[in-house]
Amino acid sequence: MAQGGKRKKKVETVFLVCDETGDHNYTLRRKMGGEKLKLKKYSPRLRKHTMHTEKKK
Repeated sequence: MAQGGKRKKKVETVFLVCDETGDHNYTLRRKMGGEKLKLKKYSPRLRKHTMHTEKKK
């Protein structure tokens, strides 16, 4: 029989913060390490798409 043990993957929770307002609009779970994310996402306060940068807790 195969072993039923599950391996836990190392993940971290990060926030995407709007560069213009500083609001924490999005939350992601991603693998540890790697480079900082910079994505164009929707900002509800400004009602338009703006650059969002990854920030840890």
